[in-house]
Amino acid sequence: MKKILLTLSFLVIASFFLACNSDRKTSSKTDKVTVMIYSEYIDPAMLQDFEAKTGYKLQLELYEAQEEMISKLQTVGTAQYDVIIASDVVIQQMIHLGLIDKIDTNKIPNRVNIADQFRNPSYDPTNEYTIPYLWGTTGILYRDNTIDPMNVSYSLLFDAKNTKGNFSLLEESRSMLSMALQAKGFDANSTDKNELNQAVDYILQAKKDPHFLGFDGSVGGKDKVLSKMDWAAIVFNGEAMAAIDEDSSLQFAIPVEGSFMWVDAMTLSSKTPNKDGAYAFMNYILDAKIGAQLAKYINYATPNKASLTVLDRDFTDNRVINPSQEEIKRMVFLKDPGESARLFDEAWTIVKTR
Repeated sequence: MKKILLTLSFLVIASFFLACNSDRKTSSKTDKVTVMIYSEYIDPAMLQDFEAKTGYKLQLELYEAQEEMISKLQTVGTAQYDVIIASDVVIQQMIHLGLIDKIDTNKIPNRVNIADQFRNPSYDPTNEYTIPYLWGTTGILYRDNTIDPMNVSYSLLFDAKNTKGNFSLLEESRSMLSMALQAKGFDANSTDKNELNQAVDYILQAKKDPHFLGFDGSVGGKDKVLSKMDWAAIVFNGEAMAAIDEDSSLQFAIPVEGSFMWVDAMTLSSKTPNKDGAYAFMNYILDAKIGAQLAKYINYATPNKASLTVLDRDFTDNRVINPSQEEIKRMVFLKDPGESARLFDEAWTIVKTR
């Protein structure tokens, strides 16, 4: 009987220590990585592939516009997310708001694959907060193969005399205001109040056109053009390429007055519950083959120089995805407006409420 009791006691103690060890393992490694990301912005096949290669389940939290993303992070906090994919123009704002943290680049060996032109960017000059994900452009997707995309003007949408059908504008304040600034002949990064007021008036003029159907995210605008609800919409070039793949009569233009290039970057949530998993995701995306797979699926250009050796010429020579030198000369990168951000906020409030 004593032997039985001793054996039972040993089993109870052993079970206790096993449970403790199990709890420690569970607490030290979360089994999922949560990524906040634009909708339709990753190849679904990568979710299972990432889990197979790293052991982490990939969970996505989707958003449509930068303002929506920042508002949500401020409302619910950052502790629910590990990686936040954000556009270059809001990176400094996110740093100031304490939404993202510095990255330990030693944990991302594939960082060597980042092309030189994406190192030390103006939005993160010390390379401490961001890892580039994809880059692209913003322009006009329209349904008319008789109009040369190299000669398209913003007046196609903003001037009722030139509008040929229903259209949507982009539901992103900084992007839309900067395009209106360029349409008026001003610097896309202007913080001059008089120039911003003229940009606001130009958008309000477009809103009065009976063909104006509202503001949409890039995916929504693309879908409306494809369904023929819209004749034209302002969208990102990746959505434009996806639409053109479905309907070859569609065209995509970088307006002659100019537009802007952008970089979407992976950032580390300031209160990530799974820092190791976040680094695993960043390193996974920077793999040469994965970077190429991502670029081809999403139809955006890659900042991964190793991926360029994997991609075919049809992709790298496609002017919708990889704009020509003539188009690149028309474009700029948007800068953080700093204290002038309130001017853009006030301007956008007027745009949306009048």
